[in-house]
Amino acid sequence: MSAAAHILIITSGNLSRNPRPVKEATALARAGYRITVLHPSEGEPYDGLDTQLLAGQNIRHEVLHPPSGMLQSQVRRIRRKLAATAVPFGLETISAIAPARALLARARAHRADLTIVHNEVPLWVGMKLLNAGHRVAADIEDWYSEDLQEEDRRHRPLRLLHRVESEILTRAAYVTTTSHPLSAALHQRYGGTPATVVTNSFPLQPAPEFLRADDHRPSAFFWFSQTIGPGRGIEAFTKIWSQLHAPSRFVLLGSPKQGFDQHLLASVPVEKRSQMQFLAAVPPPELHALIAQHDIGLALEVPTIPSRNLTITNKILQYLNAGLAVVATPTAGQQEVHRHAPDAITLLDLSAPHVLEELLRHPERLQTARQAARRAAEEIYCWEREEPKLLRLVQTALSSR
Repeated sequence: MSAAAHILIITSGNLSRNPRPVKEATALARAGYRITVLHPSEGEPYDGLDTQLLAGQNIRHEVLHPPSGMLQSQVRRIRRKLAATAVPFGLETISAIAPARALLARARAHRADLTIVHNEVPLWVGMKLLNAGHRVAADIEDWYSEDLQEEDRRHRPLRLLHRVESEILTRAAYVTTTSHPLSAALHQRYGGTPATVVTNSFPLQPAPEFLRADDHRPSAFFWFSQTIGPGRGIEAFTKIWSQLHAPSRFVLLGSPKQGFDQHLLASVPVEKRSQMQFLAAVPPPELHALIAQHDIGLALEVPTIPSRNLTITNKILQYLNAGLAVVATPTAGQQEVHRHAPDAITLLDLSAPHVLEELLRHPERLQTARQAARRAAEEIYCWEREEPKLLRLVQTALSSR
């Protein structure tokens, strides 16, 4: 297959909220492939951010917009609600997660040489394309059938997701995932060829400036995600942070679920509330510089949720890239990173907050951790080391029958 092969990349939402397909599309376009990225729109401001992300790149961008009419939008919402309501009664369709038929129709129309699917609904599209004889590859960033808290799983079509994952993992041209623990768990559950690990790392950014010995400002803990909400380890860390004696700041970036920011503030002693800050989300190109303004990155994944336990999120790897010391919960995925960068990462025992006091009270220890973090990014966890894996997988997939 020539380098001019057409590759279709499908993801479940706007690219400004999905960095893996962006890195993938950029790498493959740079390698000479014809790239189309297809996804449904989540509306503004994300559509505008996507346009900025892809500006100047040789990537065709196809966006599916939901019906604009009030009646059509209402019908769409009712259909999804009915599909979700039917799940506990054994009637499972992909519509319980999101509308998928239009996405499947557009994917079929492309007849690409290779279609790469990301996220749960596109994985279902990939299964349908396999059944129609298309060449399909997949990226399983999270374990979709084993994700979320129990109360959020009641109306998810879990049996269907298991079937989709099984079909993809045993029939796709290749599958990538984010960590060795997740790859091993998927292989144990479904068999097939083990998924190749392509981490959530990013291209190396400019080297950060580290603390000086005479810098006495309070160190800043930093956490970010698209949503600031319960079940993400924030409440437990806030309780620990409230008890620390060494001065520090606690900065969270993202969109709080209704009232959750006020709930967190109310749990903090009055005298520390001024040291807790909530920042609005920023466009992806601005995120690295903002992270680098802080000292300690928080990776607070919850080990009781299998997907959260096994994956390595982009969060912890962006901290390393920005030269932040990392405080991480001991999930299987984050322990994998810790084995490669033990001097950069402190595994947090929620019952032993004294380790945080030690980090805050010894600037030289914090500086050593930050330098080790950046070194780990340069030597192991950067996209420059992951991109060749992806290119080899794609080349092999396109050359196979």
